Amino acid sequence: MNSTIDNKILAYPDAARTKFHEIRSLIFEVAQSNELGDIEETLKWGQPSFLCKSGSTVRLDWQRKAPNSIGLFFNCKTILVETFKEIFGDSLNYEGNRIVWVALDKATPPELETCILMALNYHKLKKLPLLGA
Repeated sequence: MNSTIDNKILAYPDAARTKFHEIRSLIFEVAQSNELGDIEETLKWGQPSFLCKSGSTVRLDWQRKAPNSIGLFFNCKTILVETFKEIFGDSLNYEGNRIVWVALDKATPPELETCILMALNYHKLKKLPLLGA
């Protein structure tokens, strides 16, 4: 991680910091196991962000407005969250067309791996029905 992301994460409560690192590791594992290339980590809109050449940015952030969750933020101009709702229904906690909230005190939903893969591979999948699911 870079120092600006480190500083951002240090301000999180312990449980949020732990969940952040867990999901961050998942992002890198998904990219590596699917040979998506290098993941760039940066801050976008003040949020830790992860992107690769073939996909749409995934932002990951804890916010005071949802203190018991951490959010995965997806580009609202994509059909990512709409597709997640279609595939996974109520098994994930959504906000609008851009956020999937993950509870800090529960296991990370296994569906998140597919969500991350679809986002990081979005440009290759966007014309496929249900993003190729």
